[in-house]
Amino acid sequence: MSDAPSGVLAKPGEAIGILGGGQLGRMLACAAAELGLDVHVFTPEKDSPASRVARRTWVAEWDDEAALADFIADTKVVTLEFENVPTRTVDTLETLGRQVRPGVRALAVAQDRLAEKTFFRENGIAPAEFRRIDQADDILPALEALGGKAILKTRFSGYDGKGQVVLETGADPVAAWSEIGAQRAIMEAFVPFAHEISVVCARSADGDFRAWDPPKNIHEKGVLRRSIFPAPLSADVLAAATGLARTLAEKLDYAGVLALEMFVGEDGSLLANEFAPRVHNSGHWTSDACHVGQFEQHVRAVCGWPLGDPARHSDGEMLNLLGAEVHDWPQHLTDGARVHLYGKRRALDGRKMGHVTRLSPR
Repeated sequence: MSDAPSGVLAKPGEAIGILGGGQLGRMLACAAAELGLDVHVFTPEKDSPASRVARRTWVAEWDDEAALADFIADTKVVTLEFENVPTRTVDTLETLGRQVRPGVRALAVAQDRLAEKTFFRENGIAPAEFRRIDQADDILPALEALGGKAILKTRFSGYDGKGQVVLETGADPVAAWSEIGAQRAIMEAFVPFAHEISVVCARSADGDFRAWDPPKNIHEKGVLRRSIFPAPLSADVLAAATGLARTLAEKLDYAGVLALEMFVGEDGSLLANEFAPRVHNSGHWTSDACHVGQFEQHVRAVCGWPLGDPARHSDGEMLNLLGAEVHDWPQHLTDGARVHLYGKRRALDGRKMGHVTRLSPR
């Protein structure tokens, strides 16, 4: 293989590392393989979905420094597939001399909802009004200040609707505090909105920015059910949303794919909900409907390769397969959908087991 251009951290024939062994790691590993890269996975989970498509897997705890050192010995760069990788793990890898993309800063902001909302506000990305909650006694004053209806959310480790509860005037603060596990939290004003959208985008280490057309997202019980692409909104609203995502990526000095989820008001106003420093469920359709999808793009950005064209060649819809719905995969194939299954061993209720994408060429 010829010498790599300046800025390239890993070239075909070399290995990259992925922290985490879930479905996102699996799809990243498959994309990396198509680009001629080997993949090493580090995860505490035995028999993980990503491990079964990777060249090598280390099963160890996040604080196992000996295992981490062995993991990176033959890798050129490391990335992550979910945002709850401990920041100390990333610090360890970088101390050992291996670059991690995205880095600690983006991870730390994304892991703490208070830090995330504060970062949004400080950088001109408006979130819903919020208050810090450190104890049960903080709940009622915050609820009153936010208009009598709000959402109490744990600051750390919440996802897919977990760790949160909707409160209204008259709520029992002790019960609410107990329901979220008596953990540090924030309270967000309840936002009436017309649409939920996300901007899935990529930024290279040298500042090149590319974004896919934002989809409209439909959630059920806090879990993404469908993404419709493109979102049925004006070009001005979608351009404004993409601009906010670009601001976020630039302020974080980000390298890789990220997703910014937003609420759209009836008047087209935008409020940031949260961001994910990784490839995102609402962008899974890009692999089928665009010239370059999010998984390939993330690998390109992490390795220091030129970013590809995210242009969409098809409209359509992506549907998550939850729990036992995965057993209907033959019907989706018969119906002409693109079927993606994650290789998870147990179809638990509400668990993301795969997705299908239905395309309508433009």
